[in-house]
Amino acid sequence: MALSFEAARAMILERVARLPAEESPLEEAVGRVLAEDVVAPWDLPHWDNSAMDGYAVRAAECAPGRSLRVCGMVLAGQSACGVAVESGCAVRIMTGAPVPAGGDAIVPLEETTSEGENVVLNGPVKPGAHLRVRGEDVAEGALVLAAGTLVRPAEISMLASCGRRTVKVYRRPRVAILSTGDELVEPGETPGPGQIINSNDAALAAAVREAGGEPELLGISGDDRDSLSHKISAGLVVD
Repeated sequence: MALSFEAARAMILERVARLPAEESPLEEAVGRVLAEDVVAPWDLPHWDNSAMDGYAVRAAECAPGRSLRVCGMVLAGQSACGVAVESGCAVRIMTGAPVPAGGDAIVPLEETTSEGENVVLNGPVKPGAHLRVRGEDVAEGALVLAAGTLVRPAEISMLASCGRRTVKVYRRPRVAILSTGDELVEPGETPGPGQIINSNDAALAAAVREAGGEPELLGISGDDRDSLSHKISAGLVVD
């Protein structure tokens, strides 16, 4: 009696041992499956930072039309140490830069008007506006990726954000592909009378690669017991 697809798949999976894990460079891990849990080694973001180019301000002092003296600047990649948002002042800030002490909101540049050494606010300001707060994405010690996760570009980004250069993944399964039939010839050969080109193994190999495996082509077996036995024995050494 013919096996159903589900029964055939179950039979195969019962006989396949769990693949061993290996360390992979991050750039080669796409399409692989994580063999370890990944925990955040630090807060993401690392510090309170600005989501916009603009001005760090004290929201309680801000109202439409309010003029504030610009008393400093913090660039991305710089420390905000020694810079503070004092009463009646604003600090020029770039996207990604740490928020200086005293600042609890960011006013985007396009919502202000520059007047010499001062900046005029064109609208209301809410506390926390345009701030990325330390740890709001991921807290230190949190599980960010669980073992068994398929690694895609988004997972690569998270792993890199956690400082990883390598990651433990399961080895790609090796899949043997055997073509059978006296009528088959390999691509590149000219078919003779009654012969056809062996195109299925190329398509199956491509499907295996697309699914995350490593195909191993066994070539063509003739329609005889010795040839089949030899090829099948060679195939049984892979996964």
